[in-house]
Amino acid sequence: MRLWKKHCHLRQHTEYDHDRPVDHLKHLYDLCLYGHLKFRQAPLFKVIVISWGIAFFEYCFQVPANRIGSYEFSTVQLKTIQEVITLTVFSVFSVLYLDEQITWNYIVGFDLIVSAGFVIFKQW
Repeated sequence: MRLWKKHCHLRQHTEYDHDRPVDHLKHLYDLCLYGHLKFRQAPLFKVIVISWGIAFFEYCFQVPANRIGSYEFSTVQLKTIQEVITLTVFSVFSVLYLDEQITWNYIVGFDLIVSAGFVIFKQW
């Protein structure tokens, strides 16, 4: 289990998906990190191998998108885009796939992150 948690921690800090054509691939990241929670009886090694396979496929699109996006946005802006996309897609994923409820504090926290995006992109 520690290996899985380490994998998730590394992916959260190295994963970038910033270009509009690959925004739809964001659900692969959520599937990689959280999809296995519906199948807890699956062997951990198998889950890790499948997750890394998904991550590799996703990175094949994200790395070029990052490079293209860097011509238009700063790295802070790219990371902000990634976080807003991540939370949006994950909210839908957690409700539809994991059958979890979104509570008021999740909504408030998400609104604060979107507000931060406004501050980051606003020309002051």
